[in-house]
Amino acid sequence: MANLKEIRLRIGSVENTQKVTGAMKMVAAAKLRRAQEAIFNARPYAFKIHEFIAQLQGTVDPSTHALLQKRDVVKKILLVVITADKGLAGPFNTNAIKTAEAVIRNDYQQYADNGQLKMLCIGRKGHEHFTRRGYNLVGDYRGAFATLSAAFANGVVDIITDGYIKGEWDDVKIVYNEFKNTISQNLIAEPFLPIPQEEFLTPVMEKEQAEKDASVAKGKIDYMFEPSAEGLMKELVPRYLNLQLYRMMLESNAAEQGARMMAMDNATTNAGELLKQLKLTYNRVRQAAITTEIIEVSSGAEALKKA
Repeated sequence: MANLKEIRLRIGSVENTQKVTGAMKMVAAAKLRRAQEAIFNARPYAFKIHEFIAQLQGTVDPSTHALLQKRDVVKKILLVVITADKGLAGPFNTNAIKTAEAVIRNDYQQYADNGQLKMLCIGRKGHEHFTRRGYNLVGDYRGAFATLSAAFANGVVDIITDGYIKGEWDDVKIVYNEFKNTISQNLIAEPFLPIPQEEFLTPVMEKEQAEKDASVAKGKIDYMFEPSAEGLMKELVPRYLNLQLYRMMLESNAAEQGARMMAMDNATTNAGELLKQLKLTYNRVRQAAITTEIIEVSSGAEALKKA
């Protein structure tokens, strides 16, 4: 059994850890509020332009825009993975990485084996994980969430679209965490390029669509385009792609802060439980030590009497 000094040191260490995790929880909660505001402000426009592009695709020949054209033969792949720059967020990063590895294993294993799979990792954790495993990475986007901005997302989209047009990759998919609520996230593997002909809906988008259908009569809207559907598509596609990647990064950032807040809350609670056990152990050891000292004194006194 540990002595009293060791237990006191352990109690002091756990108390210090509890203070740190409590402070980190408060910081994550403050960041989460700002991240939630950002994503809730971005979603309506992002969802609406997503819906409009889906409507517009039904009236436009895919051959009129390079980013709508599906390649007859897919030879090269780009997989974009969005993770955090920091840890201490529970399984947040691990789940995103495992989802990306599952996508590779189930959909792109032959491309990975042939060296035709490239990865673009936004966030330090994903970048370092796939670098250590020998994947071919495009660019270095560690520290992306330190200055999260639409301009940064636009720069990444420029690289992705230029590579697609030049034939450096024929299919692009993005893996990220979608913010559901404070305690949970949806893991998404979303097709990015070519822009899918069938509308892709995440769980949050499906919920949004269901709520809209419940309040508005269903039916396809017959839009009139000026000057033309093709002209609008040419103008809107770059904006759509920029906004979608920015939304994904905002989703991931909000999900990260929620995951970190919950992880630190659990760590603080666990530290409190551990402190209770340690203090109980400390009192038992102290009581045993006192009892032992009393017995020794009594035994010595009794021995002196007999002598």
